[in-house]
Amino acid sequence: MENRQPNNPLHGITLEMMLKQLVEQIGWEKLGIRIPIKCFTHDPSIKSSLKFLRRTPWARKKVEELYLKSISNF
Repeated sequence: MENRQPNNPLHGITLEMMLKQLVEQIGWEKLGIRIPIKCFTHDPSIKSSLKFLRRTPWARKKVEELYLKSISNF
């Protein structure tokens, strides 16, 4: 039995995949401007950002929203 979620655009997309794509598209500097959190503005890295985002639901939500906006532009 497959677990399909046709109405969930984030289904199958990991937080790491979202973050890497955003960094590739807009870079850390612009990401830190759009979502002003320390893990994006001060010595950013994928590893430290993922650690923070996994423990901070409001920040993860902002990343998910920005990711959805970025993929809807294509």
